[in-house]
Amino acid sequence: MRVKPSPPSKDTTVAKLLRQRLKETEKTVQELADTVDVPKEYIDDLIAGRRRPPRPGRTDIYDRMTSFLGLSRNDLANCARTEREATAPKRVAGPKPTVRRQLFELCEPATAKKLEQRRAKSGGAELAGYVQRLLDITQSAVQRMLIDKMTLRLSAKASASSYAAMRLEVLEFLDTTPDTLTTTHVSKFLRPRVAFWDVDLQTGVLRVVMHSQIPGDNAARPARAAY
Repeated sequence: MRVKPSPPSKDTTVAKLLRQRLKETEKTVQELADTVDVPKEYIDDLIAGRRRPPRPGRTDIYDRMTSFLGLSRNDLANCARTEREATAPKRVAGPKPTVRRQLFELCEPATAKKLEQRRAKSGGAELAGYVQRLLDITQSAVQRMLIDKMTLRLSAKASASSYAAMRLEVLEFLDTTPDTLTTTHVSKFLRPRVAFWDVDLQTGVLRVVMHSQIPGDNAARPARAAY
């Protein structure tokens, strides 16, 4: 017999909704983790409020959870949006120094120098905006890994990792922002895909040269795109 979900209130968090629905359906955290294909620790952290709920639309997590727990279509996504908006930082700091250095290594040197000078003078908002656009492009490419399970399994095998752990790495990268971007994200996800980037500081046009081959094969001709 299907247990009808209780409609979430305006102040309901993703953690609270998951705890409530697991109790109502008498399902376990492990079963939910298996459904989402992530380690149990991920769900534990989400339910305990130690992990910020991921951005809706970036992953398949909420769709899987909604189906498994018998929730209304947008319950989890709406809770996540409200929660993330309430906890969003008021000041944009931009990438950390070590991450900036790695990003600038992929950037046109003259542009990288100007961007750093402008950041030091006016703050990190401008650079964060360009990095977010660079992330949007890269995350769109990485997001396809969630659909192509074979590629994900091969990547996990090559990294001597489990499928669930590799999938979690992808999910965490898809949820990263310029402020939370790490050097690991850059080395594992940006460098294998982004060959070069530049920006026209007068027009704001971002030019990105993407590797057109499978990540790791640097012999192929890169694909070019302007944003």
